Amino acid sequence: MAGKIKHLFTCVLLLLFAGCATNPLTGKSELMFFPESQDLELGRKYAPELEKQMAGRIPDEALQSYITQVGLSVAKVSQSPQWEYEFIAVQDPMINAFALPGGKIFMTRGMLEKLSSESQLAAILGHEVAHVVARDTTAAMSRDIGLQLLLTAAASQTSAQGAGTLAQLTGQIIGLSYSRADERQADLAGMDYAVKAGYNPYGMVETMEMLAKLSEGSERPPEFFSTHPNPENRVGYLTSTIERKYYGLPDRRVGREDYQRIVLDTLKRIPPPPKQNQPSQ
Repeated sequence: MAGKIKHLFTCVLLLLFAGCATNPLTGKSELMFFPESQDLELGRKYAPELEKQMAGRIPDEALQSYITQVGLSVAKVSQSPQWEYEFIAVQDPMINAFALPGGKIFMTRGMLEKLSSESQLAAILGHEVAHVVARDTTAAMSRDIGLQLLLTAAASQTSAQGAGTLAQLTGQIIGLSYSRADERQADLAGMDYAVKAGYNPYGMVETMEMLAKLSEGSERPPEFFSTHPNPENRVGYLTSTIERKYYGLPDRRVGREDYQRIVLDTLKRIPPPPKQNQPSQ
């Protein structure tokens, strides 16, 4: 009984001290228990450990610069260009992409190898930028792990116990998933960012079709769909939005040759990391 009263008291305190913030993607006011400064702190603290658990950066400066250039082009036309955006290509073979709070965005080698154009890359990066803009990752981390636990672990990472806790929590962050409503919003906003940055909107459609095809009859579907649940009729609402919103626009960049040369040809030359260094999923 005492435990229930304590829990109720905690909930009342949270409601009393919580603020409201407007979600830039929906324009609606939402209850928010943490300031934007904590998004930045969480991103800074957990990015190095996440990079480590995902087998480190792909060792090619030209490739990393290309990913950054495309990522910044979509981030700067978003509703929140002020975040500390950083785009990092990592060696992990899983087919996925991640966004930490505050703008730290990771693209896996597995995902890069499945894409075939710069417009598809812009679509995925735009999708992740949308999660940063809506603060979806911070909300998921707070809901499923606990914001105070995350901040405490990050502050005590210098000790052996603290470092172990940080690593364990980072593994949980990698496995966090969004709601289907969040995914739909990120799809549409990410496609809009890509178009505003000069890219062909069908890059988003092609990417989702590719991922869906990989899922068909596969014992191990793309990890992207485990952390980014597939909303109903994803390709349908993306295509209808293109026909309604972007019809008649001048030609937009696709960039297949540049993507082939800078990303795919480079990855063929760089060996994947040893299996024992890859994080278990």
